[in-house]
Amino acid sequence: MASKGLGARLYLGEANLNIVGRRKMWFGIFAALILVALGSFVLRGFHLGIEFAGGTQFVIPATTGTQAEAQNAVAQAVETTGVAEAAEIEPAQKVGNGPDAVYTVRTAAMSQEESTAVKNAVAADLNVPPGDISDDRVSAAWGDQVTKQALLGLGIFLVLVLGYLVVRFEWRMAVAAVMSLLIDLVLTAGVYSLVGFEVTPSTVIGFLTILGFSLYDVVVVFDKVQENTRGITGGTTQTYAEATNLAVNQTLMRSINTGLVALLPVGGLLFIGAGLLGAGSLKDLGLVLFVGMGLGVASSILFAAPMLVALKNQDPRIKSHNARVLARRTAARSGDVARGERARSGQADAADEAPALAGTTPRPGARPAAKRTGTRGGGAGNRPSGGQKRR
Repeated sequence: MASKGLGARLYLGEANLNIVGRRKMWFGIFAALILVALGSFVLRGFHLGIEFAGGTQFVIPATTGTQAEAQNAVAQAVETTGVAEAAEIEPAQKVGNGPDAVYTVRTAAMSQEESTAVKNAVAADLNVPPGDISDDRVSAAWGDQVTKQALLGLGIFLVLVLGYLVVRFEWRMAVAAVMSLLIDLVLTAGVYSLVGFEVTPSTVIGFLTILGFSLYDVVVVFDKVQENTRGITGGTTQTYAEATNLAVNQTLMRSINTGLVALLPVGGLLFIGAGLLGAGSLKDLGLVLFVGMGLGVASSILFAAPMLVALKNQDPRIKSHNARVLARRTAARSGDVARGERARSGQADAADEAPALAGTTPRPGARPAAKRTGTRGGGAGNRPSGGQKRR
């Protein structure tokens, strides 16, 4: 007989990965990660893109020299033209590969006259026509508007999610799901802060995208939890935590497979598009999607379901049900121990033996036992007497 695969054993409950039972450990891990993320927010902050911080950006063809030469040219031009407000210059970044590659150098905000003077000085320093260098001036007000719209969209999304989950499941599932979504956002933002990637409009779009993916994972798990726990208080075989853990095991392979299928193209977007091809905008979008989707799979399994159990265990009906299940198991174990002790001491009584005798069945192929009928005089039974004729 062929052995069952891991997926089949998980679905049947034979693998029995105790995920929900170790919920305190998972809560501790997520709490530590959140503290690290919050610490990074305070100590490192975010590297805001020009769309959010504002400023002036000079785009220089990469054929003019190296990144260092392009940055030095802008720095000298700022100094010679006397633009004091733009003294702070960020490191040059290369965008793209091949003959179309360019260097971008960002400075503080300048007026049109100041940026034109700096552009002409850079062109003279690098020996290129001024028309080959472009300057983009962006106001921070545009970034503030994008931030407000994103926060508004996030708030509307969370309200709609809460309403849907309350109607589809119950309020405890809605709370656990929203907490899982917020953890995904905080930890993804923490990775952005630690790595130092620029926060651009593409990043904001990526954040809003991972919310839907994380919600999908949570709904898949909770749908199976609801199926396994429907009418659970009417029996005494499983606690709520055990039924939820079985649901997590049954959906584990599906969640992992779905996550991997979704992460493969996003990984290609991040590592090939941004790493090999040098597409800077893809880097911002790819990182937030890659990290957010991975965290969405992990949090739906390791946080959302355990948090649901922690909330449900505060329900009086679930508390009473769990107590009945545990009391029944304790009584069963006590009875097994008592029977075992009597059997070892040779004092098994008829009450212990009766169930075994009552349930005894003949071996396959065995001849049925003959039915005997007694006589009043204790005679020979059904045998015919000497004077009786056989028929």
